[in-house]
Amino acid sequence: MRISTIGVLFAVASILSDAQAQTPLISAPSGAKTLAATLKVYAFPGAGQSSAQQSQDETECYTWGVKETGNDPFHIATQAAEQQQQAAQQQQQAQQSTSGSAIKGAVGGAAGGAIIGAIAGNAGKGAAIGAGVGAIGNSVRAKSQANQASQQAAQQAQTAAHMSAAKMNDFKKAFSACLEAKKYTVKY
Repeated sequence: MRISTIGVLFAVASILSDAQAQTPLISAPSGAKTLAATLKVYAFPGAGQSSAQQSQDETECYTWGVKETGNDPFHIATQAAEQQQQAAQQQQQAQQSTSGSAIKGAVGGAAGGAIIGAIAGNAGKGAAIGAGVGAIGNSVRAKSQANQASQQAAQQAQTAAHMSAAKMNDFKKAFSACLEAKKYTVKY
């Protein structure tokens, strides 16, 4: 029984070996994204192009798209990130200036209140009232200015995001047109 089992195993192994030799090997995807996929542009080789040829075509079309549109997608993303960081810094600066304004208002109000209080006969009470009024007035004014600055920064960030999206869309159109001319089916 052992001899026949071993014989069957050799026969099966021989058949599998012959089948593998006749079947073309299908390589598994390498896991690396293509240039087009990185840009969220999906290109299917319509004329049987190899992956190496597709990579070369995508590189050529990328270069052509940058030249035609003046937009490099990798620089667009960097610029958008920098603009968002600047907007965040402007908002933070506006919020920090709010607390400083309240202190300045209190000092100025106290000085004015002391003068008025001195005329009225109680400089200390006048200074205390003036400090409170000055702090509140400057705090409200500073908050209003901070809100305006914050809204302006948010609007600038939104405008920059729209411009970045438009630049990216223009590039993708050019990139896709080039790939389509090279017989790829393209969607983005």
